[in-house]
Order: sequence, then structure tokens, then C-alpha cells
Amino acid sequence: MNLIMTIITITVTLSSILAVVSFWLPQMNPDAEKLSPYECGFDPLGSARLPFSLRFFLVAILFLLFDLEIALLLPLPWGDQLHNPAGTFFWATTVLILLTLGLIYEWTQGGLEWAE
Repeated sequence: MNLIMTIITITVTLSSILAVVSFWLPQMNPDAEKLSPYECGFDPLGSARLPFSLRFFLVAILFLLFDLEIALLLPLPWGDQLHNPAGTFFWATTVLILLTLGLIYEWTQGGLEWAE
């Protein structure tokens, strides 16, 4: 219980300090550039039917796949505490191999080459 109270006290103290310091910092002067929305480098006020780079889309999809892979494999070190750790490591290795083969395929097909 003492540890929980210490953590809560540190959190409240740090939050209070940050709230007080934020009033002392100089105010930001908003201008047209700071107030305009930024959406992936595209002009939000222009036409919505601008051509979209397919290569950018492929790289974004690959990033999402590998980001998902990391999220799935983060709890892997605790897999040895399960009833069947060998099965857990087997399936994790299978996922890694499949994603590595997919990356090699994209690489050999030129999907990661930005300039043609």
C-alpha cells in the first residue's frame, strides 16, 4: 500500500508542477501556418481527387504490418510461463518467418524502391 501511495503522490506532484509551469511559459503566438491543419503533406483546402502515390501507400501498409508484428511479439518473453511455451515460440517463429518472407518478396519485386 505504501508503494501505491508513493506513486500517486509523485504523479499528483508532477502533474501540479507541470500545470503551474505551463502558466509561466510564454504564450505561443498563433499565425496562419500554425492554425492550418496538416494532413500528410496534402493541402486540405484543395481538391479531394488528387493523384495518390501508390508507392507511398505500399510503404504505409508495410509499416502497419510490421508495427502489428511488434505489437503481437512484445508479450513473447512471458510466453515461457504458459502451459505450452514451445507451442507459443513455434507460432511466434512462424509469424516472423512469414513476415520476413513477405518482406523479401516486396524487396525483390521493387516495392520498397522509392525512385524508379
